[in-house]
Amino acid sequence: MAKLQSLMLKTQYRSDEHNLARDFYARCLRESIYFDRAVGFYSSDVLAACPAAFAAFFARGGRVRLVSSHVFTKTDLERFRRGLVERSTLVHLDGLRLLQDEPGKVRRELDKVVPWLVARDLLSVKVAVRCEGYDNDLYHEKLGIFTDEAGDAVAFSGSANETYHALQQHFELIDVYRSWREDERRRVQQKQADFARLWANETPGLQVFPFEEAARRNLLRIHETNMMTHVAESSANSYRVAGIGRDVPVLEGLEEVLHMPGHVRLYDHQRKAVRSWLQAQGQGVMVMATGSGKTITALAAATKLYDLVGAPIVILVLCPYLHLVDQWIEEARNFGLDPLPCARGRASWEDALRARLYAARTGRRRITSAVVSNDTFRSEPFQHLLQTVDVPLLLIGDEMHNLGAEGLRTRLPEHATYRLGLSATPERPYDPAGTHALFRYFGEPVAHYTLADALKDGVLTPYIYMPHLVPLTDDELSAYEALTKRIARVYSAGDEEGNPALERLLIERARLTATAANKLPILRNLMESRRNQRHILVYCGDGRVEVGETQEEERQIWAVTRMLGVELGMRVATYVAETPKERRRQLLRDFASGDLQALVAIRCLDEGVDVPQTRCAFILASVTDPRQYIQRRGRVLRRAPGKEQAEVHDFLVAPPLEHQQPSSPYYEMTRRLFGRELERALEFAELAENGPEAMGRLLDIRDRLNLLSHGVNVEKETE
Repeated sequence: MAKLQSLMLKTQYRSDEHNLARDFYARCLRESIYFDRAVGFYSSDVLAACPAAFAAFFARGGRVRLVSSHVFTKTDLERFRRGLVERSTLVHLDGLRLLQDEPGKVRRELDKVVPWLVARDLLSVKVAVRCEGYDNDLYHEKLGIFTDEAGDAVAFSGSANETYHALQQHFELIDVYRSWREDERRRVQQKQADFARLWANETPGLQVFPFEEAARRNLLRIHETNMMTHVAESSANSYRVAGIGRDVPVLEGLEEVLHMPGHVRLYDHQRKAVRSWLQAQGQGVMVMATGSGKTITALAAATKLYDLVGAPIVILVLCPYLHLVDQWIEEARNFGLDPLPCARGRASWEDALRARLYAARTGRRRITSAVVSNDTFRSEPFQHLLQTVDVPLLLIGDEMHNLGAEGLRTRLPEHATYRLGLSATPERPYDPAGTHALFRYFGEPVAHYTLADALKDGVLTPYIYMPHLVPLTDDELSAYEALTKRIARVYSAGDEEGNPALERLLIERARLTATAANKLPILRNLMESRRNQRHILVYCGDGRVEVGETQEEERQIWAVTRMLGVELGMRVATYVAETPKERRRQLLRDFASGDLQALVAIRCLDEGVDVPQTRCAFILASVTDPRQYIQRRGRVLRRAPGKEQAEVHDFLVAPPLEHQQPSSPYYEMTRRLFGRELERALEFAELAENGPEAMGRLLDIRDRLNLLSHGVNVEKETE
């Protein structure tokens, strides 16, 4: 195993005593598998500064992530372009052999080597520009991080850019920090965090784009000998960049590209899913647990398909929610795509989509992609344009179960050559016709990857499950009994099928149990010892609760937020349907960083919102639809650095004790009601680290309601 710790590195390398290429770069490259570099200027002739070391690095599968200013040589711009556009032919080149020659010959072969590195995702390039308001300023920092297989890192900063001259000829100075040294570890961690934010485009004052997107936005400039003239000029999309160098002519073929990003490493289950889908002629359903990487798998499948069938191709992704549209676009851009968002109003997409599809039909556009909300997809204007597609079409249905509704499934295009359905739970409850239509359209499942599989493989985080029984108050008990009697009368009359009055009564009783007042003091007791913890989610019901001695009512979500934020002094915020888009993004960033300790939500975190840092979730209210609680559990179990275990606290309302007696006229109804709650508890406990202990908490009530045979057996629970 390559180890940076084995190197006797100095804390400083200066050109009066050292050769940066020989004494520092070459030694670190030979022991590393990742090299992250952020610089003001990059030139690919840096590979000739220590070619044998770079060859050894890449031979081990080493990858370089580069962030540079927007100024490049004309030669490097063309090299990057070729690597992205001609990927399918370049990947077969033996670039390593070319790197193993003497430096002079390597420099002459860079027109082959660099495109090969880009095509193989061994070199990933992003471009940093200053935001509007910094018109004459240039991104110009110099930061580097080598990382080995053991996770040890060497970070450095100083005067050197990433060029041959900087490493071999200029007089330069760099300072070095080693992660295994206690007195240097925090500096390394800070630089790792700085680069991570930079790569994710989360650095204030900067906009960071993949190379191909920077080209599409007309942000790139050609390096000129005289770098002293700075002329601010406006570029596309209202971004302003330093006018160093000359404008770049259009880089042919970069309207959209499709390639595997260097930072993405597929799990075995993802590779198998892609392979199975391709073997099924590009049709089928991937049934994958929430949190196991459906989006990445689908984009990897699209990439492999494009490698096989080539251009032209149209790629449409259908999403049920607007926030999913945004997330798909963000992830797709990492793969080189530039999807058109088709949502939020016809005027924002119709003309642009018409132009792109026309360019695809006439052969002037190799790839055309769009991410479409389900509402837009079913609209007549979109359907009209969809019918004009006469080139190969790949349709990806995210959370495909939503497409089984009659108004959507009848509009799925039969001329889609390739079809991919994605869902953790593709079957539609109580709708066999919709389920059958979906599988008829997308094809049979080509991958089954369950939560149990994901936990066993370490793809998701192990968890403990803690069910909490919540008694009703006297007033709630009276209201519960009154509602139960009215429901029982409807049932006894045999008039329950499609009865709207019954539906309202059931909703009213569900809301009563969801917002039971005793949930708040139980939550408070649990949170007392966690008031200094971070990464906590609280799921609330959408009803109201009585607060304080005044018996005034307020929504449960506000009562919980006030209790956590005011009474316990925690940093907390609500995340609800009314929360504006930009505010949502900021909340998720603050939650991830720990600046915000807890998020309190109702339902809008159920599908598609990534909150992998979540360590602890409190479910105050949940419906009986398995899809909802499966989605919620998947949110909590996503992997994140430093996250070794998650907690799920589930609040189950205990039916009145007298209703739990066989002599009660409401016994069977109570048994059915709690039986549905128990389904969730059994589902959660089955794969929890403490499953038998968790079910032991429900042993007495299960005994009284004759539900001991319902799932986990008694012997397992009481071991």
